[in-house]
Amino acid sequence: MEEDLGRVTIAPGVLVTIVQKTADSMPGVVRLSPKVPGVGRLLGPQTAGKGVQVQVLGNQATVDVYLVAARGIDLYQMGRQLQQHITRAIHDIVGMNVSEVNVHIEDIETGVGQQ
Repeated sequence: MEEDLGRVTIAPGVLVTIVQKTADSMPGVVRLSPKVPGVGRLLGPQTAGKGVQVQVLGNQATVDVYLVAARGIDLYQMGRQLQQHITRAIHDIVGMNVSEVNVHIEDIETGVGQQ
């Protein structure tokens, strides 16, 4: 029998960190965008960090990720895999459901000095 010891609260910034670390580890993601375009686009309480915006309503999270991708990869496949990895990471680490993960590819890294 479990005894009630109180509650556990997870700050929304923790979700931002989870998303950032997951995106940084994804092959094809060069970096997260330094700013989150359109902060305030979502309704309700939200938390933003470098390249990531998270909105939490109840036990549901909505995530927007803004990134720069590597050149020469399948952008669609990379985006779909990132959606799956972020959803899994949030669910596995904090037990929260994810309603959406929107991946915004802001640019493609072309490399310095390449022509």
